[in-house]
Amino acid sequence: MKIALGIEYNGKNYHGWQKQKEVISIQEMLEKAISYIANQKIKVICAGRTDTGVHSSGQIVHFKTTSKRTEKAWTVGVNTKLPSDISVCWIKKVSDNFHARYSAISRQYQYIINNSILRSALLNDYSYHFFKPLDEKKMHYSGQCLIGEHDFTSFRSTYCQSKNPYRKILNLTVSRFKNLIIINIKANSFLQHMVRNIVGSLIEVGTNKKPKNWIQKILIKKNRRLAGMTAKSSGLNLIYVNYPINFNLINNKKPHFIL
Repeated sequence: MKIALGIEYNGKNYHGWQKQKEVISIQEMLEKAISYIANQKIKVICAGRTDTGVHSSGQIVHFKTTSKRTEKAWTVGVNTKLPSDISVCWIKKVSDNFHARYSAISRQYQYIINNSILRSALLNDYSYHFFKPLDEKKMHYSGQCLIGEHDFTSFRSTYCQSKNPYRKILNLTVSRFKNLIIINIKANSFLQHMVRNIVGSLIEVGTNKKPKNWIQKILIKKNRRLAGMTAKSSGLNLIYVNYPINFNLINNKKPHFIL
């Protein structure tokens, strides 16, 4: 049978989602825990591979197994074998044609900037502390040109292995809640470092180093060297993955802050 799980994690202590030989990953820890409960080797497939230090409050995975276990075993049982910074939130048996990655319609990331002179001990792991004043309204306006399908070469990592640089951003908002600037970006899928590179460029606009139309110009240029810095991974969180309604997944809830 095929099972889907909702997963959340603090990515601070991990070298991203994908399993690697010499470093610890989210995938490795999760597979070990599920394999223990299933009493057989399990391989998990995720909706979106997050980078080193990136968090998720809405990751979705699936795996196949011949082991019959209760829902409590797949959730509470698996959690007893996971470190405290990784947790299974829910379980659902899914049809054979479900695929955590390829069945997804869209993914949404949230980036939090702590825009304050003083840093926060509690927010440190889940935000990027940027002490210079930022104009969130200017950042929001500037980012609207990215909505739609475009070649995002200017905002992809130089090491990105995707053969197709085109992605479709469905929504992009920049708002403020007291000292927190919250950037939400929803797209069909993302290139490596795409969100963090967009955030780094929006910060250039928010500090008035660059004009409002600068984002659009570098988008057209298709040159990563012209865009802003890659924002720190600590502020990034995969919060939501959307699937066709026929899969009836329980993760279809309103996106939320990690805190």
